[in-house]
Amino acid sequence: MDNTEITIKLTSDEALVLSDWLERVQMTDLSRLVDEPAAWAPIHRLAGTLNKALPGIFAADYAERLEAARRRLREAMGSFAGEQDG
Repeated sequence: MDNTEITIKLTSDEALVLSDWLERVQMTDLSRLVDEPAAWAPIHRLAGTLNKALPGIFAADYAERLEAARRRLREAMGSFAGEQDG
């Protein structure tokens, strides 16, 4: 079995938005989306890595930072951001 590590690069906006989404997946009923128990290992690892890399998640203005990041990502994606089912 190959245990080579893979590096994923994200912008700070992508990391912030993904971190928030992963938190909601782990802490709410959204966990029903994860139908494979083994998927939780990389989900938890990714969430933990993001939390360590994003000290701003504990800032008083976190909600504003998150919404600004979401807005910038939506704008960058253009019309693709509005597509739900392809």
